Amino acid sequence: METNKSSDSQPQTPTQTGRVVRIGCGSGFWGDTPEGARQLIEHGRLDYLVMDYLAEITMSILARVRQRNADQGYATDFVSQLIVPHAKALAAQRIKLVVNAGGVNPSGCKAAVERALAAQGVSLKVAAVLGDDVMRQIDGLRSSGVREMFSGAPLPEELLSANAYLGAFPIAEALAAGADVVITGRCVDSAVVLGPLIHEFGWTRDQFDLLAAGSLVGHVLECGPQCTGGFATDWQATQATWGNIGFPIAECAADGSFVVTKPEGSGGAVTVQTVAEQITYETDDPQHYVLPDVVCDFSQVQVREVGPHRVAVHGARGKPATDCYKVSATYVDGFRCMTTMLVRGIDASPKARAVARAILDRTRMVFERDGFADYSETSIELLGTEDAWGPHARDGARATREVVLKLGVRHADARALEVFAREIFPTSTSTVQGLSGVFGGRPKVQPVVRLYSFLLDKASVPITLDVDGGERAVSIASGVPLAHVPSAAVESSGALPGGASTSVPLVAIAYARSGDKGDISNIAVFARRPELLPLLRVRLTAARVREYFAHLAHGEVERYEWPGLDAFNFVLHQALGGGGVASLRYDPQGKAHAQLLLDMPVDVPQAWLDNGWITR
Repeated sequence: METNKSSDSQPQTPTQTGRVVRIGCGSGFWGDTPEGARQLIEHGRLDYLVMDYLAEITMSILARVRQRNADQGYATDFVSQLIVPHAKALAAQRIKLVVNAGGVNPSGCKAAVERALAAQGVSLKVAAVLGDDVMRQIDGLRSSGVREMFSGAPLPEELLSANAYLGAFPIAEALAAGADVVITGRCVDSAVVLGPLIHEFGWTRDQFDLLAAGSLVGHVLECGPQCTGGFATDWQATQATWGNIGFPIAECAADGSFVVTKPEGSGGAVTVQTVAEQITYETDDPQHYVLPDVVCDFSQVQVREVGPHRVAVHGARGKPATDCYKVSATYVDGFRCMTTMLVRGIDASPKARAVARAILDRTRMVFERDGFADYSETSIELLGTEDAWGPHARDGARATREVVLKLGVRHADARALEVFAREIFPTSTSTVQGLSGVFGGRPKVQPVVRLYSFLLDKASVPITLDVDGGERAVSIASGVPLAHVPSAAVESSGALPGGASTSVPLVAIAYARSGDKGDISNIAVFARRPELLPLLRVRLTAARVREYFAHLAHGEVERYEWPGLDAFNFVLHQALGGGGVASLRYDPQGKAHAQLLLDMPVDVPQAWLDNGWITR
C-alpha cells in the first residue's frame, strides 16, 4: 500500500514511528447494520475494510440453503449491501476488502461479487480461500474414532456442517497475488485482520510475537462497535450517541503496536475500559489463547489512552502454532418450541408459573395418550422478576404486578411440539385473569442445532486459492503438538486491609464483560483502580463465583490472572443451558452474566468511600 491515510492531526503512539496501516471493521455478525461499512468507507480513511459474518449457527443455516440451491450458501447481503452500493468508492479510495462472507460457498460468493462489479464497470481482482469445509472427510473421521474436544462424545450420525477454523496466511497469499477483495469461508475471526498485516509488513510464520499482536488487533475489531462503547459496563456517558455509534479502526504499526479509534464525529467512545473489555471477550486462559497461526499470551497486554477516542495497545506475546485446526460441526438434536406471554395483575408471578404448569400438564396428558415420550427439557423464565439472579434477586422482585412468561420446551419428535404449539392459546385462556397477550401468535417448531467441536491435523486440510481463473495450493506450516499448562491464579493470596468495613456491589470497585464459547461462559472482571486489585484477589475467588452462579452454571469455575489489565478472567463450565446455539434460555450466550456478577456484594474498607476511591 503506497499511501498512508492516517491524519497528520491525530498523534501516533510513540512506538508507531513508521508506516501505519488503517483497518476498519464494519460488521460483527451476519445481519449487522450496513451503516457500519458505509460509515467507514465515507469517513474512515481506510487501507482495509474487514467484515465478519460467521458464527457456528450461521454455518448450519448456510449449509441448508446450499442444499436447496447449489449457487447459494454465502452471506448474500455482503453483495447487496456492500459491493453493489460501494464498489466505486472502494475502487476510488483503493480500500481492500477482506471478509468471511463466503460461508459454505466462497467460490459462489466470489462469482456473485464479480458479476456485481462487472455490472458497474468496476475492475477489482477477487480471490476466494477454499478448504475449510471438511464434510467429505466425516466418514473417515468417524471410523478413526474422533471425539468431541470437551465432552468426549463420538461424532453424531448426521452433520449439517463441519468447518475448520483456518488462519491468516492464505489471506496474505491472496493479497500478495494482487487481490482487492478476499473472500473466505470459516476462519478464525481475527484472521481477516492478521492476513492484511502479514501482507503489509512481511511478517513470517516464526515471528510469534508479531503474529500474536496482529491477532489481538483482529480480536479487538471483530465485534464491531463493541469496542467503541457498545456493551461497555459504564454505558451512561455514551447512550445519547448510540444511534450513530462509531465502528472501530485500528492504526497498526510494523512492530505490532496499534491504536484503536473510530471515525471523527461518530458516537460511542474509545477508552481504556471499552478496549480492555473487548480484549477479554470470549477468552479462556489469557496465557494460552490458541489460534491457527500462533498461540497467544495476552496476559501482559497494556492499554493506555493517547488522545480523545484513541487507545494504544501493546504487549502481546506468541508461541508456536499447534499442528491441528479446531473444527466446528453442527447437527440436529431434536426440536424446540418457545412462547412468551404477558401476565398482569395481582400475584402476576405465581399466576404466570401456574399458566406454565397448566400448559405442560395438558400437553403431557396428550403425549401419554398419543404415545409420545415426555419432554427432554423444559425451561420457565419470568422476565421482570430477576429470574436470572436466582437466589440473589432483590426483595420484592417477584412481587411485581407485570411479568412476561417465557416457556421453552425440547422434544425428539417434532409432532409432539406441534401439540405444544397448538395448546398454548386454549390452555392459557382457560386459566387466569390478566393474561394479556401471547406474542407472535402460535410459535413455530424449530430444529435444535447443536455444536460439536473437535481437532483435526492441519496436514489433512488442503487449502487452495481461487484466483486469476484457477485454483492453486497454499502451503501451511505443520505446527507443534497442542499442550496446555493452566495458569490459574492462587485462590486467596494477599492480605485484606484493616479497619471498619462496609458492603458495596462489585460494580463499585470493578467493571466486567462476559462472553461465550459453546456451553462455557467467561466473565472478565477489572479493578477500577490498581489499588483495588488485592482485595478483589481475596474476595472474588473461583469458589465464590461458582457459589454465586450455582443456579445457572453446573460445572467447574476457573479463575485466571490477567495482570496486564488488572483483571481476572473467570471461566464457567456448563453455564449456558447446554450450548449457546441450542439453549432454551433467554440469554443463551451469557451476555448478561457480567451484569449479574457486578451485583455481588463485596466488603470493602469504609475508608475507601471516605477518601473517594469508590462511591456507593
